[in-house]
Amino acid sequence: MSAFIEARELRKTYRVGKVDVPALRGISFVVKRGEFVTVVGPSGSGKSTLFYMLGGLTRADSGSVIIDGVDFASLSDRERTRLRRSKIGFVFQKFNLLPTLSARANIDIAADIAGHGKPDAALAKRITEMLGVDRRLDHRPSELSGGEQQRVALARALINRPAIVLADEPTGNLDSKNSAIVLNMLHQSNKELGQTVLMITHNPEAADYGDRIIHMRDGEIVSPENDPQWSPHHPAQQLQS
Repeated sequence: MSAFIEARELRKTYRVGKVDVPALRGISFVVKRGEFVTVVGPSGSGKSTLFYMLGGLTRADSGSVIIDGVDFASLSDRERTRLRRSKIGFVFQKFNLLPTLSARANIDIAADIAGHGKPDAALAKRITEMLGVDRRLDHRPSELSGGEQQRVALARALINRPAIVLADEPTGNLDSKNSAIVLNMLHQSNKELGQTVLMITHNPEAADYGDRIIHMRDGEIVSPENDPQWSPHHPAQQLQS
């Protein structure tokens, strides 16, 4: 498998009042095509800043993000948008569903924005059935539970079969049952549809769904031994060996 997502010495500092707060301090790593990689770390470790940079939603102060051989920094805003639409599906902790549209329309709009017209009906049926929302498609977000809304949001991210799925704390607002549904679907999209998945999480149990785990703390990548939230007895730790 070749390098598909590459972060090279990413640095980002935010100005908070009169204080400079470093969010990323020279992050570098590679994700291979077809991998499921999880990034785990506590709040404030820089995970979400990294997520937005990898998706081309935030620019780094320095360093590069390279997607399938293309450096985001070399692209115009229009070209960056085109690359995101063609290659990346996003899943956010906040569901970001359009409140005036039905669940079905929220999913369909992703295909429309990407310029695909109507989504693949067979794929849409398969995804919504696997996520257990196939009977809720005519309901608006306000009529859905939080778990159902996140599953609709995941269906929207997967409907165009993007090469990359970026998920930022996708189970952060969910109970254990809905978390398992979302995580299993991400795992299936990786194994059955061949999508490269990078998931941000603070939860070691969710991180266990990945093939490989990157630990972050204070804007840097650290070893598992230096992550006080990580238990050496957790089964996901075996993935580091």
